[in-house]
Amino acid sequence: MYGLALPLLAALTPEEYEVSLCYETIEDVPFDTDADLIGISSMGHAVIRTIDIAKKFKELGKTVILGGYMVSLMPKEAEKYCDSVMIGDAEETWAEMLNDFSRGTLKKAYQKKLAELKTPLPKYELLLNKKIGNFLPVQAGRGCPKTCSFCSVYCLYKGQYLKRDIDEVVRDIRKIKELGFNRFLLLDDNIFSDRDYAIKLCTEIKKFKMRWMTQCSIDIAKDPELLKIISKSGCFALSFGLESISKESLVSMNKAWANPSNYSEQIKIIRSFRIDISTEMVVGAEGDTLESIKETAKFISNNHIAVPRFYILTPIPGTKYYEDMKKQDRIYNKNIYSYNGSEAVHIPKNMTPEELTESYWNLYNEVFKIRNIIKRTLLTKQIITRPFDCLFYFFVNIYYKKQIKNGIVPNII
Repeated sequence: MYGLALPLLAALTPEEYEVSLCYETIEDVPFDTDADLIGISSMGHAVIRTIDIAKKFKELGKTVILGGYMVSLMPKEAEKYCDSVMIGDAEETWAEMLNDFSRGTLKKAYQKKLAELKTPLPKYELLLNKKIGNFLPVQAGRGCPKTCSFCSVYCLYKGQYLKRDIDEVVRDIRKIKELGFNRFLLLDDNIFSDRDYAIKLCTEIKKFKMRWMTQCSIDIAKDPELLKIISKSGCFALSFGLESISKESLVSMNKAWANPSNYSEQIKIIRSFRIDISTEMVVGAEGDTLESIKETAKFISNNHIAVPRFYILTPIPGTKYYEDMKKQDRIYNKNIYSYNGSEAVHIPKNMTPEELTESYWNLYNEVFKIRNIIKRTLLTKQIITRPFDCLFYFFVNIYYKKQIKNGIVPNII
């Protein structure tokens, strides 16, 4: 699952520039490139690898630009390893940066807050010769109206949520269809927070007769009418950041609007509309205990979550959660370059950092035992109506199990 940033930046680049893209997860970095300007973007702890690549290109005499949300949260730190930093959204600053580069007047940083979200058609054609999956990404909105303290999206956008014109979104979907794809990933941190917009968009999507997936908040379950519209438009999978089965933990993360006692019923409602469910959860928040982490494994199994992922709650510099932990003198590991989402770096309320790390990996190993994988993916009602989807989720889980055995957190980069 690759991001949209690179083909979008390619589309924002004037025609006189020659552009090539590289996704290191599926291909080698061409350090022998004759390119004059190197732009590097990453997510999560992959920013550590970003620094390695940036250093190498700098040694080779290249001009290096860094971007992405981790870089945007810590721009002064990022400046140590590059010639310039793109902070936040690049739509309003990319052309300016290229112009400055061509004149030899490159600034150390570029930043301009977006007033509206309008983008050109991404250069999807630059992806077609790569070993990609059977779908392409399309963006609907950026930012999120929620204010979760640990979330980088909130820390960058401060509750701002920008939506693209539906005609633009439809234009991109049409292009993907023309390229021969019948699936797409709709990029948006909370697409259904604007009900009217969501209904209008789904009405247009339905015309393409394509299958699609996205993420949103679990409270979509409160709106069966909207769920019906979403399902009939071709949506077959939704991802939810449930975070925790502890209400105290959710309150501590500024996510008090979510009620874990309702999660099972909400999941049941959503699944009744033939929509599969993926979840992301964190462990190590204020209400978490060693016992609640064990119960999280049972929750995942009992609710037949097709694709579950977990992270240790990590105080990322630049987030409100980091500032809170710093004020309370609860930063256990101050080496930010070692933060990876799978090892405790703060002092939890109800356990030691070492106990948190151990229980985290125990959680992953329990959830991905073969009997639990079979229960969550094959022993479901969906196996009758959508056997190929269930088999797909089964093999995804088997792949994740292999990664976990090797100490690799699935899908974290």
